[in-house]
Amino acid sequence: MTIATRSGISKQVALKSSFITGIDYSVVHKIPGRIRFRVPLVAHDLYYAQRLQELLESDSHVLEVRVNPWAASVAIRYEQSASNNRLMQAYLVGLLHQAKFSQQSTVNSQQVTKSNDAGVKLPALATILALLGLGFPIPRAIIAATVGLAALPIAKRAYASITQKRKLNIDCLDFIAIALTSAQGNLLTPALVMTLHEIGDMIRDRTARVTENHAADLLASLGHYAWVAQPDGQKKRLLATEVQPQDTVIVYPGEQIPVDGQILRGKALIDQQKLTGESMPVLRQVGEAVYASTLLREGEIYIQAERVGTATRAGASIELVQQAPVHDTRMGNYAADIADQAILPSLIFAGLVFAATRNPARAASILTLDFVTGIRVSLPTTFLAALHHATRHGVLIRSGRALEKLAQVDTLVFDKTGTLTKGDIEVVEVEIIADRITTHRLIALAAAAEQRLTHPVAEAVVRYAEKQGVEILPRQEFEYEIGLGVRAEIDGEQVIVGSDRFLRQCGIPLDCLYEPHSCNHADCPKHLNCRISAHDSLLYVAVNQEFQGVIYYTDPLRPESPAVIEKLQTEYGMEIHLLTGDNQQRAMAVAAELHLPLSQVHAEAFPAQKAEIIQKLHDSGKTVAFTGDGLNDSIALAYADVAISFGSGSEVARETADVVLMDDTLTSFVEAIAIARQTQAIIKQNISLAVVPNLAALGLATTVGIHPLAATVVHNGSAIAAGLNGLRPLMHKDPPR
Repeated sequence: MTIATRSGISKQVALKSSFITGIDYSVVHKIPGRIRFRVPLVAHDLYYAQRLQELLESDSHVLEVRVNPWAASVAIRYEQSASNNRLMQAYLVGLLHQAKFSQQSTVNSQQVTKSNDAGVKLPALATILALLGLGFPIPRAIIAATVGLAALPIAKRAYASITQKRKLNIDCLDFIAIALTSAQGNLLTPALVMTLHEIGDMIRDRTARVTENHAADLLASLGHYAWVAQPDGQKKRLLATEVQPQDTVIVYPGEQIPVDGQILRGKALIDQQKLTGESMPVLRQVGEAVYASTLLREGEIYIQAERVGTATRAGASIELVQQAPVHDTRMGNYAADIADQAILPSLIFAGLVFAATRNPARAASILTLDFVTGIRVSLPTTFLAALHHATRHGVLIRSGRALEKLAQVDTLVFDKTGTLTKGDIEVVEVEIIADRITTHRLIALAAAAEQRLTHPVAEAVVRYAEKQGVEILPRQEFEYEIGLGVRAEIDGEQVIVGSDRFLRQCGIPLDCLYEPHSCNHADCPKHLNCRISAHDSLLYVAVNQEFQGVIYYTDPLRPESPAVIEKLQTEYGMEIHLLTGDNQQRAMAVAAELHLPLSQVHAEAFPAQKAEIIQKLHDSGKTVAFTGDGLNDSIALAYADVAISFGSGSEVARETADVVLMDDTLTSFVEAIAIARQTQAIIKQNISLAVVPNLAALGLATTVGIHPLAATVVHNGSAIAAGLNGLRPLMHKDPPR
């Protein structure tokens, strides 16, 4: 593709400017050769978005287009030189306006439905009239006119392909066969062929997915508003996009941090799971860094903004997601590739037969037996049936390409937190010091002290008490220290719950639970009777200045994780990797429970590093699926061959994913792989059903001859057989769940 000269673009800019009539837009991001606009009309008018994409794709200056109606975003890549970037921006703005008034687009609000309906209705009407004409006195002129009208779109597409693209396509082959059979007075054959083709194309179009149309406004995940301190001491609420570097941003409990920066005042407990994948909140104090998209659970902090919007770490992740390669998901490409390769040989073969026999019927028979119709009809039907079958198992598979890739996956990469684990803290055990307190009493006092605190461990203790049927006592005076623990008066007793450091600060010695022993666990004092695994943590409880026991808590594995991992490894022969932003110790503990090799554990990985690991696996020749549920997983999801997330995952992860597990269980993912592999097997059967009968009939047509109607029966019969075979997933009766 050659970019126009500077003067040429200037003329076209002037021409496009005549279309500017007040369509709002803004430039979100631009670099030489690439620009992204925000155009509100794209979000409100789907037909404008479709016309705009069509107009940009047809423009010789444009290399790649990504129209995202959900985000009102239009990203354009173009060939660039040192002198044309400013002119290209003006030229592209002109195209934004022109799309609103373009009359050349085949897609608009009134034509889309009509054209789709006419595509099937006219051939179907022609088929019905041709069938009725066999037994009723219907004028052949009416039938012929209907067939002609139905064939007109095919003729137009064939003409456009020859004149504009300088190539023969399947429409050329179809039109010649229709013309030959119609010229012989056989109107039923072309009508039936067109009907089957249009049905296949309609199903194919309905199962196609353009990735951008399902993307969310990812930047919304960075937070909408921010409180900014003003020079006069007042606080002003601004849009997060209006915050400037060096502004002082105030964040309160329960709010999402809107910028990257350093804490100027205060301290807070911050949940970074969305960004880093860490399951436990972290304590941040003056001078330490905090990041956009993380959640402030407790405390109040003043932040000096350093990076805002797309410049933040979360924003950079989103930019990488948007720049990830977008694969074509139109399922008709399978048949189209085969059709393109078959066109010229079919025409040459038909021409040779006609030259040798002077029999147009034989030539028409050969053109009719094109091997492609059965594939064009059955392949999208098979995918559609499989996609519907998957939804009955609680799995949303967004496209035929995703289904195909899912069947080919040989390497699975799992995020840890919220994917293999539950993502929520749970109490797993309580130990007491003998003869000092009962387990029931310790739980009651600890839960009473922790009630109504927003720390996830506090919430877990309260949930555990409720699950055990323990009455949560009223709490009198209490004092909570962020990152350490809580002191409270409960039922006339002074209760302290928190870390071992907190108890020591309060002057409480940590006595042995049972007998002195040695323990090398990093989180466990040497005098504790340690039975915890490497990813459990401890909460210490003291009553009236005396140590009473510990509460063990962890982010546990999903109940189905061990069985799913074992099945994927043993039955499907897949290579399983664990990829997480959490620390090495916790990652290795989870890997040990799941019997994963330590060489396939990747810990403390930031979002961009996750994407690099996925790409390395892909570059080594593997077909890689990645499963994750957070913003921190979105880049890896975007770069995987198949991206898998949960219905309860973050909006970014859900919209980036090719496969969404709507019932939030990994078991349904195993079912999705089984469906994908079954679909792959059915497709191979359908290709055989489409090719073998046509090949046999082709042999007859070139030797002893075969009537075009007989060729049509074989041709369409094989297509119908393949199409019905493709519906098998819909006929499968699911067992009760």
